[in-house]
Amino acid sequence: MVEVGLVTSGDLQADTDRNVLTHAQSIHNVVEEAVLADEVGFDVFGIGEHHREDYAVSAPDMLLAAIASRTDNNHLTTIVIALSSDDPVRIFQRFSTLQAISNGLAEMQLGRGSFTESLPLFGYDLRDYEALFEEKLDLVRTLLDADASREPFSWSGTTRASLELASVYPRTDQPLLTWVAVGGSPESVVRAARQRMKLMLAITGGAPVRFKPFVDLFHQANEQLGQPRNSVGAHVHGFVAKTDEEAAERMYPHWHRSRTLIGRDRGWPDPTPEQFYNEIRHGALHLGSPETVAQKTARTIRELGLDRLVFKYSNGTLPHEYSLESIRLMGEQVIPRVRELLEEG
Repeated sequence: MVEVGLVTSGDLQADTDRNVLTHAQSIHNVVEEAVLADEVGFDVFGIGEHHREDYAVSAPDMLLAAIASRTDNNHLTTIVIALSSDDPVRIFQRFSTLQAISNGLAEMQLGRGSFTESLPLFGYDLRDYEALFEEKLDLVRTLLDADASREPFSWSGTTRASLELASVYPRTDQPLLTWVAVGGSPESVVRAARQRMKLMLAITGGAPVRFKPFVDLFHQANEQLGQPRNSVGAHVHGFVAKTDEEAAERMYPHWHRSRTLIGRDRGWPDPTPEQFYNEIRHGALHLGSPETVAQKTARTIRELGLDRLVFKYSNGTLPHEYSLESIRLMGEQVIPRVRELLEEG
């Protein structure tokens, strides 16, 4: 059965009058959203890591631990841990602890991230961006294998101190599932297979079906490496209201504000209404009424052959109240309809 989940980047929210909330209130709201997601039947809930003013969450594992104390069913994951600027040993320790708190529902999703603020913030050189990620991902694989074998391990690299016959605690009672988030690089897809990790496609724009070659490449790479088939997931944007028109009206100003802020950092032109509606019709934005979103979601899952699809339900300053209504409609109407369509398909 395909898993369906929700993820948030911890976007700094606004109220329905568009007054921006504090970081503390936005963090509190994420916990309430996760509790509702658990109640209405989602399989996964994930939180991203950012180090910018327009995002409230910089320590997702702490927030996931708070959520674990109030939920029972959701797998708890990240989108993503900024691995290049963190230490793999500490990441493993934090998530093995979360694994215990959540009774085995913790996961890790690792990536370079779409922002680079964390590198200079923690004293890393942007010129080492690729080398940091490559080596630290290799150390995570070593840690996972050592945890499974219960044996001391050794590791050496160029970006951090080597380890000689080291042991890391706490141990896990069951394997800590680990995904690698990929934005569209064939080399990254093959690297995920080589490290025996699951693949999460970060589809932030454009038609999801254009990622099908990466899915095929991942399966081919695992086969050529003599490894069993591994899971593939995708992360898309999703938002539901009672009608298509209401969903678009609620989302647009917050989508526009977020894209404008990010675009000015990256040299993009300001977004237009045409881009917004094109993403709804043909792109990664799964937005509309429950039936509209269910139809598009089932199509995305079928076209890519996914084992997991997660919706990024937050978008810029989108209010907490709108997110709660969207989560409820998704859980109560979209998920059952998607499963029905997939059975029919």
